[in-house]
Amino acid sequence: MENCRFSRDRRTLLAALGSVALAPLLSRPLTAQAGASLALTLKPGTLDLRPGPPASPVWSLNTAASSFMSHIRQGDNVTVAVANELPVPTVLACRGLDGGASAAALTAQPPMASGGQAAFALPVRHSGTFLLDSGLLGDGAERPSLGHVLTAAETTVVTADRDEVLLIEDWRLDGTGKALAPGRATDATPLFTVNRKPTFDIDVKSNERLRLRIVNGCQRALIALKVADHDVRVMAIDSLPAEPFIARDGQLVLAPGTRIDAFLDATRPPGSASEILLHDGTKAQPVGRILTAKDTARAAPLPPPAPLPLNGLPARLDLRNALRVDVALDPAASWVTPAKFDKAAAPAFRAKRGRIVVLALKNTTASAQIFRLHGHHCRLLDKLDDGWKPFWLDTLALQPGETQRIAFAAEFAGNWLIETVAPVWSAPRLVRWFAVE
Repeated sequence: MENCRFSRDRRTLLAALGSVALAPLLSRPLTAQAGASLALTLKPGTLDLRPGPPASPVWSLNTAASSFMSHIRQGDNVTVAVANELPVPTVLACRGLDGGASAAALTAQPPMASGGQAAFALPVRHSGTFLLDSGLLGDGAERPSLGHVLTAAETTVVTADRDEVLLIEDWRLDGTGKALAPGRATDATPLFTVNRKPTFDIDVKSNERLRLRIVNGCQRALIALKVADHDVRVMAIDSLPAEPFIARDGQLVLAPGTRIDAFLDATRPPGSASEILLHDGTKAQPVGRILTAKDTARAAPLPPPAPLPLNGLPARLDLRNALRVDVALDPAASWVTPAKFDKAAAPAFRAKRGRIVVLALKNTTASAQIFRLHGHHCRLLDKLDDGWKPFWLDTLALQPGETQRIAFAAEFAGNWLIETVAPVWSAPRLVRWFAVE
């Protein structure tokens, strides 16, 4: 384990996330489709979260073909149809899919009643890895609510042999093995799964390049992930391309809801096994392995990859005339639980379409806070307001007492949520909204 050391505590994980801180066959260009559709059903289900019976009841979200993942394409205008077969109201949040105001959770899409249906258009402006989150109203529910991963392929060639989605989720089980919904106090030990399994192995050929689409689908857990004995090159964060970089100390730090696309070259000897380790701020634990076969993909590793296509994002944000707003991440500062959300309440701010907005996020609480921006992506600004990190975000973590400033272009008209939640199982999700006019 000497080569697999981890940051040892939650504060270090938070600091890493604030600075963000996996015959040759190459990915083929794909042709966008204008009339794509996606039918999703929310219904009671079960999951085998640990060896032996019983399976745990959950609120599932899936399609007829897949329990946790669907594939779309950049340029699609996806018609999403959702049927709620749960005995409780629910609503979907679309993480990473910019725009699409008619799909905005709570502000445009009210909760679906039990037996209800909803339909909305989802424009896929960018390629990337996205998450449909059905847990916005799930705090304190009878069962935990599951998410659904969406991947959108680029329309240009990407030099990776294949994709592997790693959906990481956290669970708390009571004494009978039943999974608990977040929002309730519990001293149960966290349990983590990858792709809804206790462990997940990936078979690779020597010198094969994987694109790891890593999704932190945890309800509350801030995690770090490390693949032993491999360099992991970060290519995209929160669904948008980043300036490629090798992960610091070989580990990826993800807040709940964060997505990271990383390239990993299988350079270990044939027959070797490399652990995939997860650290939740208290301990490291194996959650899978990279197994290198005796077959080879090519004689030598591929050269370092070119950056992913920029997806038409602006190269610069002019901060000189930006709308500047202080946002306290404090339950006393006009935040409410999603169940109490009221569109008639005053917005956190209003911005004219096209205006640059700078938010000073101030964590005035004694706990870490996870902040989420809906409908838009932001730049994390440097401390002196003289630049920004070379990636885009829609989710970030703040340490207790910390202030971080983000900037974004208010590009998409509509009403949008902002969220905050502590990475504590009993902590409630809290929301406010803002308007782009």
